[in-house]
Amino acid sequence: MVEVTVTPQSSLADRPVQIRVRGLSPSQLVTLRAWLKDEHGECFQSRAFFRADEAGEVDPGHHAALGGSYSGIWPMGLFWFLQPDTLFRRLVKRDVAGSPFCVRLEVFDGLCLGTDPKEQPLGSCEAERWYVGPGVQRVPIREGRVRGALFLPP
Repeated sequence: MVEVTVTPQSSLADRPVQIRVRGLSPSQLVTLRAWLKDEHGECFQSRAFFRADEAGEVDPGHHAALGGSYSGIWPMGLFWFLQPDTLFRRLVKRDVAGSPFCVRLEVFDGLCLGTDPKEQPLGSCEAERWYVGPGVQRVPIREGRVRGALFLPP
């Protein structure tokens, strides 16, 4: 059974996480895909191709991506290289305090270039990426022509 994990599962957006895939065959070629839908329903995704090690594991922090959205060793590459499905869209988080971005991580057998709904992942998990830590208070600022927000720690 193939298992995809992200540690920690819930974290602040600027904190690194560790992604790991276990249960693959030694030297198996796989596609690791990350995707999310933003607050407007736009889909953003990235993918990277990996060859499992002799233990049947893939760790983007130690194994080089062979291609896809990036190549080489990028521990956070699947998050950093998210691209919109619709051209000229930007990934923007308006409700920074109320909800996280939920990023879905999936692993597919072989090189998976499309998003065919018939293609079933070997394994998947979800990571929460928060923009505001617990207990942080957001105070809107409106003074003359100045608009902004002040974030106060607990």
